[in-house]
Amino acid sequence: MTDNSEIPAELLTNSNFAEAVNPFRLFAEWFEDAGKSEPNDPNAMALATVDETGLPNVRMVLLKGFDDAGFVFYTNLESAKGQEILGQKKAALCFHWKSLRRQIRVRGVVEAVPDEEADEYYRSRPRGSRIGAWASKQSRPLESRFALEKEVARYTAKFGFGDIPRPEHWSGFRILPLQIEFWHDRPFRLHDRIVFRRDTPEGKWEKLRLYP
Repeated sequence: MTDNSEIPAELLTNSNFAEAVNPFRLFAEWFEDAGKSEPNDPNAMALATVDETGLPNVRMVLLKGFDDAGFVFYTNLESAKGQEILGQKKAALCFHWKSLRRQIRVRGVVEAVPDEEADEYYRSRPRGSRIGAWASKQSRPLESRFALEKEVARYTAKFGFGDIPRPEHWSGFRILPLQIEFWHDRPFRLHDRIVFRRDTPEGKWEKLRLYP
């Protein structure tokens, strides 16, 4: 657990997010604060999807980029989350920064990132992670740890010291938010909640305060 006495006081105070007009800019400010206070992975986020029956699924993934279009992460397209996103084209995110007592929730539609963007990120990954993208049949049954290690060895030998191309089954998604909610802890559970929402990814944001 993070000792809040080590966190700068200005990061623990209730920021003036009620006056914010651009949710992406506010996200950037909070994300920067989290980078200064979270002990591990400030870019960790819970990703929620639903399958073809409507049964929800949630797991932790890492945010790999964001801009005024949306929030980007990468995965095996044949994994459970990949298939659920490709099937439903919708997802939700939740960032929780315990050290700051802040939370951000995102809901929206999903699009695939362009191949050029996926290629650029893939090349930035450690070589072992690039091998892993080839070796892992993510979310499918694995007979043993040894079977996975054999696949890693096979692809390591296949690519040798040469270039490791991005697999066609591995790419990124961008969540285009229709709703972004900022939550800040306050005494007696009288928390501050501000939500930005719009009808389409190209629409104008509406902002309102919610009861805690």
